[in-house]
Amino acid sequence: MTIEIKKNADELVLEITGRLDTITAPALDKTINENLGEIKLILDCKNLEYISSAGLRVLLSTQKKLQQKGTMKLKNVREEVMEVFEIT
Repeated sequence: MTIEIKKNADELVLEITGRLDTITAPALDKTINENLGEIKLILDCKNLEYISSAGLRVLLSTQKKLQQKGTMKLKNVREEVMEVFEIT
């Protein structure tokens, strides 16, 4: 998995490429925590091929952190990944 970081004034865009699983989820969590503030977080998932329960856990944890000081949005979610969200 690779993560490309793009920061604007009040917006953080993370472009995720590859697989978000047990091995790579800690890297995403670390990247988010190092860059998170009172901000709008956008996760661009156009190149995300797979997400496991560990990846879902990171996203849920991030959403909870942002409920009072920011927002989180997923965009360009592939059908394979969207199925995991729908099943969950």
